[in-house]
Amino acid sequence: MTSPRIVEEVPAALAGERLDRIVALIGDISRSDAAAAISSGGVTVDGASARSGKVRLELGQLVMVDPTTFPQIELPTGDSSVEFDVVHEDEHVIVVDKPPGLVVHPGAGNSSGTLANGLLARYPDLEHVGDRMRPGIVHRLDAGSSGLLVVARTNEATDRLIEQFADHSATRVYDAVVWGVPEAPHGIIDAPLGRSRSDPLRMAVVADGRPSRTDYRVVGTYSSPATVSRLECRLETGRTHQIRVHLSSINHPLVGDPTYGQRRAALGLDRPFLHAAELQFEHPGTGERVTFRSPLAPDLQQWLDAASV
Repeated sequence: MTSPRIVEEVPAALAGERLDRIVALIGDISRSDAAAAISSGGVTVDGASARSGKVRLELGQLVMVDPTTFPQIELPTGDSSVEFDVVHEDEHVIVVDKPPGLVVHPGAGNSSGTLANGLLARYPDLEHVGDRMRPGIVHRLDAGSSGLLVVARTNEATDRLIEQFADHSATRVYDAVVWGVPEAPHGIIDAPLGRSRSDPLRMAVVADGRPSRTDYRVVGTYSSPATVSRLECRLETGRTHQIRVHLSSINHPLVGDPTYGQRRAALGLDRPFLHAAELQFEHPGTGERVTFRSPLAPDLQQWLDAASV
C-alpha cells in the first residue's frame, strides 16, 4: 500500500530553516535521508519540485513529502531480548507497562531494540496490524517515561483506538514530581504547543500551536532533597512532550527533565519524574469502558521513598 503524502505548512518556528532540516523533522528521518528524498524528487515546495535541500523556506510555504522516496528502513523484526511487562492481553488489545529508557518504535537513530521489536517477538500476529514500522502502536510514551500504553491486535481495534485518542475519549493520568509548589493546588494549563522558535527540535508554548490542555492536581509536597510537589496530571489532549512543556511553562518543570528542566539539578534522577499511571478507554471488542493502573516504576518509587515531607 502506498504511504500517504505528508503536507505541512512551514510554521513560525521553522521559518528561515533549510529545506532538508524541515523534511527531516516532518518525516522523522535523518538529515542525510531527507537530502536523498529531496534529490530523488520526493519533495515539493508550493507545488514545485525541490531539488536542493539548501534552500531556506519562509513562513506559510507548503511542503509536500512523499515518504515512498525515503531511503527504505528495514522493517522491525522480533527481538525477544526486549523486556517489558504486560498487564492485560486479549484478542483485541495488549496493555503494556513500559520500562523507562525503552524507545517505543524504530525511528531516526533507533533502528532496533524498541518496544515494537519486543512486541513482534511475543506477538507475531502484530506484523500486519496498522503501520508496519509501528505494529499495533496507536499512541506513544517518551523513551524516558514509564507506564501504560495500549497496543491494538487487529486493524479494526487500531482504527477504534485511534479515534478515541483523537477525540480525547481515551484518558491518561500521569504521576509527576515538579520543582516548587504550584500556587493553585488544582488547575488547567490551556496553552497551544508547537515547535520552539529558538530550537525546532524542542516543543514550546507558541501562539500558533495546536490546542493543548493539561489538568493537574497537587497530591503531595516535599521539602527534601528540595522543595518539590507530586502532581496527578490528566491529559485532555495528547501533544508531543505536553506535560513536560506545560509544567515548565508555569515554572514548575519536572524533576530530572534534561530538556525542559530549566537547567535545574536532577536530584539523583537520570530521567524525568513522569509515569503513565492510569489508562482508560472503550474496549474495541466489547465496547466496555476499561481502566488499567500501574504503580510507580521502581526507580521513581525509590526516589520518592527517600524524599522528606
